[in-house]
Amino acid sequence: MKRQKFELRANDFLGSSEGKKHFNEKHFAESAPRYDLATRALSLGQDGSWKRELVASLPGLQAPVCVDVACGTGDVTQLLAGRFGEGEFIGVDLTREMVDLANHRNADSKVRFVCGEMSRLEMHDGSADVITGSYAIRNAPDLAEALAEFHRVLKPGGTLAILDFCKPRSAAMQRLQFQLLRVWGGLWGLLLHGNPEVHGYISKSLRDFPDVAEIEGVFTDAGFRIAGSKKHLGGMMMRYLLTKPAD
Repeated sequence: MKRQKFELRANDFLGSSEGKKHFNEKHFAESAPRYDLATRALSLGQDGSWKRELVASLPGLQAPVCVDVACGTGDVTQLLAGRFGEGEFIGVDLTREMVDLANHRNADSKVRFVCGEMSRLEMHDGSADVITGSYAIRNAPDLAEALAEFHRVLKPGGTLAILDFCKPRSAAMQRLQFQLLRVWGGLWGLLLHGNPEVHGYISKSLRDFPDVAEIEGVFTDAGFRIAGSKKHLGGMMMRYLLTKPAD
């Protein structure tokens, strides 16, 4: 059956939680077949090393329960299984297309992939040791709701590791970043999908996202402690290591 052409405009959907969820479902279904290529291209080839660093930054654990939200094609989920060896490794993604690709590429019986929303994980309270999210929280329909869900699912002392775009504090730098991302993302959307909106939406997704000065307050308000952070790509990307207090 022929796929329906992607014709959604991000500006028409990103202003509400339900609209953002709908756009993400359609967008990631469209981008799934070329998603790995897109992330490499958009990151100037650094996506893989950033994700390896993210997993390497996690504390040493024996047989942890690890949840990778917005797992895409499952690269970070498999890195988690490679890092820890024993344990349970679950990749969760909103779209069936991504989950099907992840399952197709997965040769490790310890790893499983399921469709689901990051704000509604089908897991018991305090049941996970680690949650990871690469380019995830910026796409959460409701950021506070997603962080509250991560906090609920993590065990006391558990770790949340995040990799995502960083919105600068200065209005002038924000305008420059948005323009760069609009052009660069739009170029790869056009080349890979014939539609600049497919990846050009990234700049629009940052408009209502907390800036670099605000985001740490959002994390602490959600009940997390900031254990570390690192800038990538000149500060356009950030990695955060957060913990759920054990007390």
